[in-house]
Amino acid sequence: MKQDNAAALVEVTDLSKTFDVSAPFLQRVVTRAGRKLVRAVDGVSFSIPRGTTFSIVGESGCGKSTITRLIAGLEAPSEGRIDFVGQGGKPVHLQMVFQDPVGSLNPRWRIGRSIAEPMRHLPRAERRARVGALLSTVGLAPGDGTKYPHEFSGGQRQRISIARALAAEAELLLLDEPTSALDVSVQAQVLNLLKDLQQRLGLTYLFISHNLSVVRFLTDRIGVMYLGRLVEEGPGRTVFDRPRHPYTQLLLETIPDIENPNRDRAPLAGDLPSPLNPPPGCAFHPRCPLAMEICKRERPEMRMVESDVRVACHAIDVGSGQPAQA
Repeated sequence: MKQDNAAALVEVTDLSKTFDVSAPFLQRVVTRAGRKLVRAVDGVSFSIPRGTTFSIVGESGCGKSTITRLIAGLEAPSEGRIDFVGQGGKPVHLQMVFQDPVGSLNPRWRIGRSIAEPMRHLPRAERRARVGALLSTVGLAPGDGTKYPHEFSGGQRQRISIARALAAEAELLLLDEPTSALDVSVQAQVLNLLKDLQQRLGLTYLFISHNLSVVRFLTDRIGVMYLGRLVEEGPGRTVFDRPRHPYTQLLLETIPDIENPNRDRAPLAGDLPSPLNPPPGCAFHPRCPLAMEICKRERPEMRMVESDVRVACHAIDVGSGQPAQA
């Protein structure tokens, strides 16, 4: 992995996204119901140094996939900025790799055609050679370009999706749960491929996942999200070895420990609150073992607590960088 102090390729500043999930107008008139708004992303800031991996983790519905869609340009931010810092003023090329490769590949196209689609400006012979080289790069045979998607396994189809992203000369890959639909052994193959490609080609990744074991293998920096907000952000190894936020600590309790499979675990109590009616103050306080009165009234802001780690928690003792006992 490249060092964390490299120049940023992506800078996200105070990013927010609000969705209107209200009932149709006439229904609201009849029922006298008001509009319903969901703040899926709420004031999120982070940067991704060139050639590194930034991972976002959290429970389903926390807003991590919405951030991916905002960066990809599939949604427009309600507030905030997303800046791409290309070298020499050049634009930054990005591509998405989705969770389900079947849905992102045209079943009627041979995979060579799917991979070649971003290269239509090249002569046919050059396109064919480039497709063969890309297939080899992701561990497939050049001749596989004549086959259809159904002739490949799930892991092979994900490799094809990666090859197609590279065909567009992307330097930033947005990886939205790219291994969650794969068997564990196949996951490892795809993760090793992603890591190898990053080291060889200097790629930058935004990696979205709920699987903390997968994230730990691949990430340089990690952001932990809860109900639309980042609650902890820092170097991956530091966050995994010394989690500061109580939510991060409880999430890490879910990772199986081969050396100590029978260890005592503190379960994550309660359900994720509805984003339509989030709790006041700190949104995590109804489930937090360290919740105090201030947590019910005031929303904590992200602050640096120790050596490049930011945490949003009232219970953090700034001097120690660890949660103080309530």
